[in-house]
Amino acid sequence: MAPAKQDTASEMDAALQITENFAELLNESLGPKARFEGRVVKGSVIDLDNDTALIDVGLKSEGRVPLKEFASPGEDTSLSIGDKVDVFVERYEDREGIVRLSREKARREEAWSELKKAFNKNERVNGVIFGRVKGGFIVDLSGAVAFLPGSQIDIRPVRDIGPLMGTPQPFLILKMDSQRNNIVVSRRAVLEESRTEARSQLISQLSEGQVLEGVVKNITDYGAFVDLGGIDGLLHVTDIAWRRVNRPSEALQIGETIKVQVIRFNAETQRISLGMKQLEADPWEGVDTKYPTDAKFTGRVTNITDYGAFVELEPGVEGLVHISEMSWTKKNVHPGKLVSTSQEVEVMVLDTDTEKRRISLGFKQCMANPWDDFVGKHPVGATVEGEVKNKTEFGLFISLEGEIDGMVHLSDLSWNKSGDEAIAGYKKGDMVKAKVLDVDLEKERISLGIKQMSKDPVAVGFANVKKGDLVTCTVTAVVDNGIEVKVKDAVPGFIRKSALSRDRSEQRPDRFAPGEKVDAKITQVDKSGRRLTLSIKAHEVEEEKQAMATYGSSDSGASLGDILGAAIQEKQEATKLVSAEKQAKTESAAEPEGEETSTKKMAKKALDVAEKKTAAKKPAQKAGDKAKDVANKKPAVKKSATKKADDAKGETKKKPAVRKAATKKADDAKDETKKKPAVKQTAAKDNK
Repeated sequence: MAPAKQDTASEMDAALQITENFAELLNESLGPKARFEGRVVKGSVIDLDNDTALIDVGLKSEGRVPLKEFASPGEDTSLSIGDKVDVFVERYEDREGIVRLSREKARREEAWSELKKAFNKNERVNGVIFGRVKGGFIVDLSGAVAFLPGSQIDIRPVRDIGPLMGTPQPFLILKMDSQRNNIVVSRRAVLEESRTEARSQLISQLSEGQVLEGVVKNITDYGAFVDLGGIDGLLHVTDIAWRRVNRPSEALQIGETIKVQVIRFNAETQRISLGMKQLEADPWEGVDTKYPTDAKFTGRVTNITDYGAFVELEPGVEGLVHISEMSWTKKNVHPGKLVSTSQEVEVMVLDTDTEKRRISLGFKQCMANPWDDFVGKHPVGATVEGEVKNKTEFGLFISLEGEIDGMVHLSDLSWNKSGDEAIAGYKKGDMVKAKVLDVDLEKERISLGIKQMSKDPVAVGFANVKKGDLVTCTVTAVVDNGIEVKVKDAVPGFIRKSALSRDRSEQRPDRFAPGEKVDAKITQVDKSGRRLTLSIKAHEVEEEKQAMATYGSSDSGASLGDILGAAIQEKQEATKLVSAEKQAKTESAAEPEGEETSTKKMAKKALDVAEKKTAAKKPAQKAGDKAKDVANKKPAVKKSATKKADDAKGETKKKPAVRKAATKKADDAKDETKKKPAVKQTAAKDNK
């Protein structure tokens, strides 16, 4: 029994020894107090399937790893059986009893340790951009995945990221967070460091006039930015070529390599101005000889502005045709309505300034001047006919031959009407005749007049009147300070309130009405103002003085009141006599012959009155005639004259002419009665 027990004990000791040896080996491989899961271990590739690799890591079972995890971004998988690889043990045994391994996590663990060292030393790391996410891109840093913000991809905004995708390039780690497994990198920081180094080196060697090669990085409306190898320079649109370049994109493309010359360089601001045309021959050399003044050439319209058009005479040489030099007649028209871009035109050189590189050109100088032709055909004083082209607040524009316009000012529309009233009678399109008043060739203006086609009635009226004349005028308007009148229906005049009458009580403008006739004396003639000043008061005073001086003396035997009263009475009686004659003619046709009609009786009575008046003294007759004329000419004195005539009712003035007229009219009435027997016979027959 004893030997058996000893054998059993020895076997147990051997087994215990083997177990202890395995634990030592495991601790030796993984380290003491370490878990097997979550570690990076070495394994051997024992088999390759379609898309997986079977790897033995020394455990009771093998693990499978996808082949894509062994390939770097943008590269193919190069793995064969027997290769030793590092893998990460995610789980010792899953549900199927298989070890779960990961090559990607193993690479990440390896990369993290290396990236931490580079981050602490602020060193660059290589990576590949392989994906795009919101706000930036994904970068593979030898197994570790990092985030590249969009603002950190380049110094300037990049429109096309395609060329940078899948290309290994340096990055600088900005942030690392191991707990969150987050890495932020920057490509811009690397470029700025390189740019600073290259810039310092380039600036130290840079000088004005130096010719360099550069790459067009960006194009704007005003020029292009050219990368000179660490530093950018501006190539302005005007320095691209000697010819006109409207947009830099017409001559340059992004990424194009070009030769440029340093025009200006500021070492303090590090701004560089570049030029391309400076490398070519200057076409402005000897331009004054090529294009002399007053010579005609053919060019192409390259640009149109509000103030004119640019014409290219040759590549790099342009001249300006100002809007005032485009047409003889069309002044306020946009240049785009006269010419178009790329149009071939004929121009004349007006002026050349080689220092400022400017050439003044003209279109209209190559055409006949219609203003000279107009002056030759229509001198001042000639009559022209045209269509009303436009109505303005200051006159009419008349379209004349040769596409030129003449202007009729408001003051030249009518002699009698105001400008506003006269222009209202015209409308656009009316054909009118006018007289040429003035032609200004320098200002290209033609003054016309419509009222000059007829004589000035005011001027004619002024020629027939003078200061001191007694005239009969018509009231046109009643105002507060007087009345406005017209003399001979043409010459305007004015009678002040104080000149309306001798009596202060009668100096009222409201006594008069428009259309009423009044007699007045001209006191002032204003030809420049085209107006007369008249006075009724002055006329009354002068007439009274004349009457008193002539008929108020001891020789006449009568006062002014007697003269005026007798004249008024005689006029009334003469009026009654004329009415009686008209009535006699009417009644004579109906009364029978032999019977004395009432008309005949009235006629005999009128004859008797006339014979009595004939017995008056001759001085009284003369005074009566004069008084009658005065009474007829001056209605304004009628009231006062009537008052004075009441005192002279006893004295009667006899006029032989009145008697003769009355006798003649009575005889005619008798003859008229005798000449109508037919009327009498008819009346007698009717009585039977």
